[in-house]
Parts: sequence; structure tokens; C-alpha cells
Amino acid sequence: MLKLLIVIPAYNEAENIEMVIRELEETVPEYDYVVINDGSADRTAEICREKGFPMLDLPVNLGLTGAFQTGMRYACEKGYDAAIQIDADGQHDPRYIPEMVRVMEEEEADLVIGSRFKTEKKPHTARMAGSTLIEICIKVTTGKRLTDPTSGMRLYGKRVLKQMAYGVNFRPEPDTMAHLIRSGNKVEEIQVTMRERTAGDSYLTIGRSARYMLQMCMDILFIQWVRKKE
Repeated sequence: MLKLLIVIPAYNEAENIEMVIRELEETVPEYDYVVINDGSADRTAEICREKGFPMLDLPVNLGLTGAFQTGMRYACEKGYDAAIQIDADGQHDPRYIPEMVRVMEEEEADLVIGSRFKTEKKPHTARMAGSTLIEICIKVTTGKRLTDPTSGMRLYGKRVLKQMAYGVNFRPEPDTMAHLIRSGNKVEEIQVTMRERTAGDSYLTIGRSARYMLQMCMDILFIQWVRKKE
């Protein structure tokens, strides 16, 4: 069986973290997990200690990329074959993890993405318009269509795990997905349903979302051409 680590970056998720971990333990007990407490100012770390949840406690807030890369490095150093990123806000349903693993093994994929839109249509919203624009940019530059390029539910296989752990600018974002495709990695998607955040507030305001979409498009169309293929 694939030796898999579930990586859970968490920043100020005291209201959600226990629920997320309990669901993981009930749904996929065969897989290990680790919480990456990203310098939370609330009781996230305290709850993990009280409940005995495996945790790496970062002393300062590094942001999603820093927390994600910490988890990927931990997976590499502990000899895992693959690692999957799961959000700590309850949006990602762990019931899909076994199917993502199956697709990775059967299709010999390097990366499997949980897509909200592989078989479902995108809603007509400003945010989804931005997602579609990123999708087009990736298609134009790589020839590969990713139906949900902004999905954070991604399973990384052994071939790309080390790159994500130690590579420069290998952040968990759509521009990196485009770079991995151009570098010859096989990327697959499966249909998933994502839930609304159960508690707390998302950091993505309308303004931040717009800046993010613009930055991703610029990076995919221009910056990735000067990145070294691994």
C-alpha cells in the first residue's frame, strides 16, 4: 500500500481543527497525518497538544507556502511515497482520498487533483471567471486542461514530492502545476465536492482574489518560461 502522509497546514483554525482531525481518523485511519501549525495566534497548537494530534509547530507565521513546504519536507525525511494537502477549515472531504490514491497508482500519475469541475459545470461568478482564465492560461502554455487549477486538494507522488519539499518557488499554486506539467509530470483529476468553511473567516476577500488571479495568470504566461525544468 502507498505510504501516504496527509499534510494539514493550519493558521488560526481552533474552531475547526479537532473536527477535521476526527473526521480523518474515522474516514482514512490507514493513513498518517500531521498538522502544520503556522504560528497561529489562537488555540490551534494548544488543542493539538491536548488531543495528542501529530503536529509541527512553526514559531512564526510563514504563510501557506512555508507551512506546505514544511509538511512536504517532513514527508520526504520520513520516507513517505506521497503526500496530500488537506485544508484545516473542513472544506476538503477525506472520503475522496482513497480514490485519489487509486488513480495515482493505476494511472502512474505524479499529481492527482481533486477537481470540483471535472464533471460539473462552473458557476457563473466572478471568482469562477478568474479560475477559468487561469485554466485557459495553463491550456495555452502546456496543452493540458486542468478543470480546477485553484483546487487546494492535491496528492503529490514521489517524483514531485522532493521538488515540492526542497525546490525554489515550488509553492502550492496553479503556476507550479503548469510548471510540473511542462516538466513532463503526469497530472490527473478526479471529481470531488467541496464544502463550505465550517467556522471562521477566509482570508480571501474580493480584492485579494482579484490580485491572486492576475498574479497567477502573469506567472503562468511569462514567469514559468524562465523556470528550470526538473
